[in-house]
Amino acid sequence: MGTVVVFAGLAAVVAFIIRGMVRDKKQGKTGCGGDCSRCRGCR
Repeated sequence: MGTVVVFAGLAAVVAFIIRGMVRDKKQGKTGCGGDCSRCRGCR
């Protein structure tokens, strides 16, 4: 029974992380915007 509880907790954490990543992508907060001329990663 403990294994099921731990698995459910980990699955919830992963779901929240993925949800946050999807929200950030929709809002344009990703690390790469696809415009290399405006990239801050190489400067």
